Amino acid sequence: MKNVALLSVTILVTTSGLILGNIKKSLALTFNWSYQGTGIDASGTLTTNDTPDELGFYLITDITGMRNGESITGLHPTGTSIPGNEPFIVDNLISLDAEQLTKDGLGFSTSGGNFINIFFADFLNPSTFLEVFSAPPFIPGFENFGPEDSELPVTFQATLISVPETSSTLSFLALATLGIATYWKRKR
Repeated sequence: MKNVALLSVTILVTTSGLILGNIKKSLALTFNWSYQGTGIDASGTLTTNDTPDELGFYLITDITGMRNGESITGLHPTGTSIPGNEPFIVDNLISLDAEQLTKDGLGFSTSGGNFINIFFADFLNPSTFLEVFSAPPFIPGFENFGPEDSELPVTFQATLISVPETSSTLSFLALATLGIATYWKRKR
């Protein structure tokens, strides 16, 4: 009876491994990022999905770090503008290519109540990264920059630090083989 139970478990594990091992799980990539400019120092970690779009960009799903001593409190919602920089929306995309960010860029907030949009300004000659800094009080519209707001060139870089492991049918098959070997050993 024990042998039948062991064989049943082994078959179940093997079948599950063959079925589930072929299902692609949505995993995350992790990047270390930083940028500097005149009076600006920011760095931290980005988390993205693991599948690039047709242009090779990954969607950023989380951000942590610091900007000029203030903690980053969150990623600004994709498809919206940071306060004070309307109508320019953020797309929160990053790639492994040299440009790394799009013209819409990445948006986040800080513990001081400020909002930042960093993007690749491909419309400038030469192209460069820019940081839009928006601080309270927020006056809608990019043309209404207050004295506390700025748009400055920065040097941005992000480095991929982890690549997800995909689910493996081999690990399930190894477990099943161990179960079968145990079954045959006990049977002898």
